[in-house]
Amino acid sequence: MSVRFLGWEVTYDDDSPGGQLQASQVPRDRGVYTMYHGTTVDNARGIIANGFRQSLGGMLGKGVYVSRDQNKADRYPIKIGPSKRVVLELRVRVGRVKRIDTDNHPMQYTWSTLGYDTAWVPPNCGMKAVPSGLEEDCVFDPTRVEVVGVARAPDDVLTELQQLVAASLRTPGGSASGTALQARGGGGVELCSLCKRKTQLGHPHVTLLCWGCGQNICTLMTKHQCPGHF
Repeated sequence: MSVRFLGWEVTYDDDSPGGQLQASQVPRDRGVYTMYHGTTVDNARGIIANGFRQSLGGMLGKGVYVSRDQNKADRYPIKIGPSKRVVLELRVRVGRVKRIDTDNHPMQYTWSTLGYDTAWVPPNCGMKAVPSGLEEDCVFDPTRVEVVGVARAPDDVLTELQQLVAASLRTPGGSASGTALQARGGGGVELCSLCKRKTQLGHPHVTLLCWGCGQNICTLMTKHQCPGHF
């Protein structure tokens, strides 16, 4: 007797049902990732309102310094107490990525002049400039970095910063989505109603009709079985 089955089942290899790349995973060129940036309250207000500006220097040269590891962002700014720090959640388009994993790397300060958009320092690579061993990224073009949420802030300014982010995402060029924003502390990501995995704001998953049963399906669903076909 033949058995007809319409559907599929897959297993993701990223250990991350929310779709976020772990700090130890290699970022893919042209990928879009959730990252974090630690700053002061006043600077957070300015960044949310006007976007990031290039740092004039640092261990990787000019750019915006961010990390996929929130523990890294939690440490900054170093010279102020933890209770006064703000950690912004970001959507980052990394473009072309250069791995920098040794002290005095020949492209440590020149990667941006050689066609790369982001420099990536992997965790625990042994660089003396990163004694914490935590992952770090430098994005040359500030327009590749967008604030989408507030991961951490003092209680007395948390609501204010959340509201500023929400307003910025509703402006032209931002997100006008009416769906609930579900990031930590006030927004930044959406949840696909079909596959239940995170989506980047303004970039919904591809959906289509199943050719077997006609149901609406997401291409990232881990399993689909047509009713009555098993």
